[in-house]
Amino acid sequence: METKYTAQDYKKGQPRWCPGCGDHFFLASLHKAMAEIGVAPHNIAVISGIGCSSRLPHYMNTYGMNTIHGRAAAIATGCKVANPELSVWQVSGDGDGLAIGGNHFIHEIRRNVDLNVCVYNNRIYGLTKGQYSPTSPKGFVSKSSPFGTVERPFIPAELVLGARGTFFARTLDVDMPTTVDCMVQAHQHKGASIIECLVNCVIFNNGTHACIADRETRAERSIVLRHGEKMIFGKEKDKGLALDYSQGLIPQIIVVAADDERVLTHDATLQYPTLHRMLAMMGQDGDTTLPIALGVIRNVEAESYDEAVNQQINEVREKSKAKTFDQLTQTLEQWEI
Repeated sequence: METKYTAQDYKKGQPRWCPGCGDHFFLASLHKAMAEIGVAPHNIAVISGIGCSSRLPHYMNTYGMNTIHGRAAAIATGCKVANPELSVWQVSGDGDGLAIGGNHFIHEIRRNVDLNVCVYNNRIYGLTKGQYSPTSPKGFVSKSSPFGTVERPFIPAELVLGARGTFFARTLDVDMPTTVDCMVQAHQHKGASIIECLVNCVIFNNGTHACIADRETRAERSIVLRHGEKMIFGKEKDKGLALDYSQGLIPQIIVVAADDERVLTHDATLQYPTLHRMLAMMGQDGDTTLPIALGVIRNVEAESYDEAVNQQINEVREKSKAKTFDQLTQTLEQWEI
């Protein structure tokens, strides 16, 4: 008889984040998503680095590991390759995952390791008390940039697609239905599934995602993309997205009436990422003319790294005469000292 799990089966401990921190919302969404996915707690591993978000494994009734700063991707990759049957989740912040861990982040995407990676983006270093991060907007005033940062920020979606990512989703801490749906689809995807989680830091960067977190403006400033559905948004569902070819060779996304025949239907499975990139870049770098895209933006199939490694190991084993480690060492070049 199949065991039916509930969100409670995945809960452990008392979260120690600040009251009102967006991490509380994502933890609740992850518990609920786990119950929908239905994988037994002992077949799940949650790996994190260092930072506020990286406390999450302590609150999961699963296997888990709080690693060192920026190295969650390396540990998670090894975990998945060594035990392909595990459902492995990686939790990183915009500092842990995109600064000190940025190189690992790029290559886990390029390799397409079958991991579910949640990047909590609050545009600040919270645990170390308020320094600007790789995703802080240009001009952002913080303890480490008192006159405003002069750096251009990373946009996680652009980084993922540039690394040939096969799955990218974006969601908001206060939107549980969309968050749970993204997490379920991430688990179903075979490969590196990246979810950018837009999180509010009530202490050091309160209101950083206010334009879409605020109920009064969310419907007008964001659009939830769903595969196979028309790109419709707005408080009255009266607006749609279309492509405008009048500005030259490169089309531009524009807002049209919802009943316009040009309104696009979302296809997350397009192999060529141009349109996915255009959708993911809407509303970025201060742009207010287009809504910010939420939901699963890209979801394409490709061979995963862990499958390829294990297939190679099995093929070599079948061809090799050495069946034990001792026999293997005898087949290698040796020398005496």
